[in-house]
Amino acid sequence: MEIRLKNCFLAVDDHDKAIAFYRDVLGMEVRNDVGFEGMRWVTVGSPAQPDVDIVLEPPGADPDISPADRETMAGLLAKGVLHGVNFTTDDCDALFARVREAGGDVIQEPMDQPYGVRDCAFRDPAGNMLRFMQPNS
Repeated sequence: MEIRLKNCFLAVDDHDKAIAFYRDVLGMEVRNDVGFEGMRWVTVGSPAQPDVDIVLEPPGADPDISPADRETMAGLLAKGVLHGVNFTTDDCDALFARVREAGGDVIQEPMDQPYGVRDCAFRDPAGNMLRFMQPNS
């Protein structure tokens, strides 16, 4: 039996800003943009991984969540403590330079880690942490 990742979900508070970041800065494809019951879901992904999607969803997208819980989720998103995604790259330093030049919110500049990768980290426009790792040769 084979198990593979298909989707991961990140909460965003402004889909247009998120699209500009994921598409224009990171070079991802916008694969889907769907509205339903006043909410919006945008699916993005790397051209190098056509079978893996990142779904950008509103905070507290569950239709059964209470307004108070939705407000709490939005507050946690604003603090940058909800989600994060780790990516691999073949050039951590070039990726860092591109994202920083585009105004990305730097968390960590590229550095060699003792566990065998060179990595850096940013926050996306909604505050989600994105870490980019390059295996050391």
